[in-house]
Amino acid sequence: MLIPILLFLLIYFFIATEIIDKTIAALIGAGLMIGLHFVHYEDALHAIDLNVIFLLIGMMVVVNTLTDTGVFEWLAIKLARLAKGNGLVIAVLFMVLTAVLSAFLDNVTTVILMAPITILLCQLLEMPAVPVLIMEAVFSNIGGAATLIGDPPNILIGSQTHLSFNDFILNMTPPVLVIMVLLLGVMALMFRKQMKTTEQTRKRIEQSRPEKAILQPLVLKKALVVFGFILAGFFAGRLLNVEPGIIALAGAMVMVLVCKKDIHHSLMHVEWNTILFFAGLFMMIAALEHHHVFEKMGELILHICGGNLMATVLTILWFSAIASAIIDNIPLVMAMIPLVKGIIPIFAQQMGLEDAALIQAQIAEPLLWALALGACLGGNGTLVGASANVVISQIANRNNCRITFWSFTKYGFPFMIASLLVAHLYLYVRFFV
Repeated sequence: MLIPILLFLLIYFFIATEIIDKTIAALIGAGLMIGLHFVHYEDALHAIDLNVIFLLIGMMVVVNTLTDTGVFEWLAIKLARLAKGNGLVIAVLFMVLTAVLSAFLDNVTTVILMAPITILLCQLLEMPAVPVLIMEAVFSNIGGAATLIGDPPNILIGSQTHLSFNDFILNMTPPVLVIMVLLLGVMALMFRKQMKTTEQTRKRIEQSRPEKAILQPLVLKKALVVFGFILAGFFAGRLLNVEPGIIALAGAMVMVLVCKKDIHHSLMHVEWNTILFFAGLFMMIAALEHHHVFEKMGELILHICGGNLMATVLTILWFSAIASAIIDNIPLVMAMIPLVKGIIPIFAQQMGLEDAALIQAQIAEPLLWALALGACLGGNGTLVGASANVVISQIANRNNCRITFWSFTKYGFPFMIASLLVAHLYLYVRFFV
C-alpha cells in the first residue's frame, strides 16, 4: 500500500508545482501504476468515468459551435450594458448566475458555458479575467452542492442511498445559500479595486451595439434549438435513467449535423489535454482504491472518533473536504459511500435503535450530508479538487489567461475553509443541538 501512495504523492507534486505539464504527469503516473502492477490494466480502464469524459467532449463541441455564431460576444455586451459597465456588479451577477445554473446543470457544463462569456466581458471592460474565472469555478462547486443533480458527488450519493431530489433541496440548500451570501460579500471586498472600470470604458459600453456581434444568425437559431433539447435532456435524464454524458455527446453530434459544421474542425477545438488529464487521474486513483487506501482511512476515522456520532460526522466532513482538495471528488465519494453505509448499523446497535426511519434520520442522514458537503465544498481547495476547476483553467490558458495550481489555490483554499466552517456549524446545530 505504501509504494502506490508515495508514487501518487510524487506525481501530485509535479502536478502542483507544474514542473511538468499536469497532463503529462498524470499519464506518466497512470502508466507507472499499471506498469508496476499496482492496478490491473482492465481495472484502470474501468475506473475512467466515461460519463465525465463524454460530458466534457460533448459540451466543448457545443460551446465551440455557439462561439462561431458570436452569441457569447452578444451576451457579454448585453450584460455589460445592463450593469452600466460596473465591473464589481458584473462579477457578483456572474457568481450568482454560475451558482444557480450549477444547481440545475452539471457544474462542468456551467463553467464551459460561462467561461467564454467571462473572458470576453473582462476584455471588453479591461478587467483581469483570472480572478473572476477562478471564482466562477468556486461558485459552480458551491451552487452544485445544493441539489441532487448539481454535482457528481451528489448524484452518486443519491443513487446509492435512495435520497431524493427533495431531500437534497431541504438539507443542502440552506447551508449553500448562507455560504453564497457570505462569500459574495468577501469577494466584493477582495475585488473592489481590481474590478474598477474607467469612464472611457463605460462610455464605450453604452455606445456599443450588441446585435452587430451575431455573425451567423441562421446557424445560431438552429444551434439554440438543439441546445434547448440538450438542456431538457439533462433535466429529464434522471427520470429516463440516461446519463448526462451521453446526452451531451449525442446532442453535440446532432448540433454539428444540423448546423452543417465540419466534424474535424469541431473536434480540433476539444481540450484533449483536459480529457487525457482526467483519464490519467482516474487511473492513478484506481490504484489507490485497489489497495483499499480509502477504506483504511475510513476505518482510522472510526477508530479515532471512538464511537462518538457527532465526532464521526464532523470528521467525515473535514476528511472528505481535505481529501477532495487533493484528489478529484468523484472517485473519493465512490470509495467513501460503502464506508459510511458500513458504519450506520454500528451506531444503530450502539444507540439501541431498530426503527429504520429513526436510523435514517438520526444516523444515516447526518453522515451522508457531511460527506456530500465535504466532497462538494472541498473541491474548491485546489485546482485538481473538482472537474470544473480543471476545465476552467484549460479554457483560460487557451485564451492567454493563465491559471496555475497555486494561483487557484490562493483563492480557492481560503474560500473552502470559510465554507466548511459554515457547514460544520450547520451540521452541529441541525443534528446535535
